[in-house]
Amino acid sequence: MVQGAGGREGLDEQAVLLVAGVADLVVSTLGSALGTVRGLLRRSDVADLAADAEQDLMARGRIALDRYATVPPAHLEILARHALSRRAAGDV
Repeated sequence: MVQGAGGREGLDEQAVLLVAGVADLVVSTLGSALGTVRGLLRRSDVADLAADAEQDLMARGRIALDRYATVPPAHLEILARHALSRRAAGDV
């Protein structure tokens, strides 16, 4: 690769090379994925694989929802609970 003087032409060349690299990666990944899908479709236990994949995806979805949808308790609520427990223990 020829190094430019750091001007506009050098940035354009870098952008073209990056886009070409990403395109090559996408094409090779899609080719690999297509080969994997073809191999899976030739298997006799495709229905079992699909059922397992569905269960795995549902479990992942449940975990993701639990991680992001659960609202943590309010800070003041936590402080109030600590105060009540200390008061009940006699540490006023």
